[in-house]
Amino acid sequence: MNSQLLRFVIVGTVGFVVDASVLYLCLHLGAGYYLGRAVSFLAAVYTTWQLNRRFTFTPVKDGSIWREGGRYLLAMCGGGLVNYGAYCAAIAVLPKNALLPLFGVAAGSLAGLVFNFLVARHWVYKPGH
Repeated sequence: MNSQLLRFVIVGTVGFVVDASVLYLCLHLGAGYYLGRAVSFLAAVYTTWQLNRRFTFTPVKDGSIWREGGRYLLAMCGGGLVNYGAYCAAIAVLPKNALLPLFGVAAGSLAGLVFNFLVARHWVYKPGH
């Protein structure tokens, strides 16, 4: 595994912890599985963007941080569709218990990992953007 992919996986693991933690907080506050996951996904995207731009990829020097952030959010939303689909499938088919949201987030994170890495590497942080 190349070092850039390894760093992406490590950052993704931090994002997973943020995602699951915010989801459980949202569930505790009364949000359901789906609204809570939408909020937790956005928290995880922001976290991984900040970490990936510092540790995984080289930020584009001639672009604005807003453009980079917008591209990152758009890219992660593509992977987020894959992620959210796997999450919803897990919520629908797995037995309901306290760990169900965690299993759903894990299934979604794994499903979106490769897509997110490739889009970030070849579009968001591609030299010339």
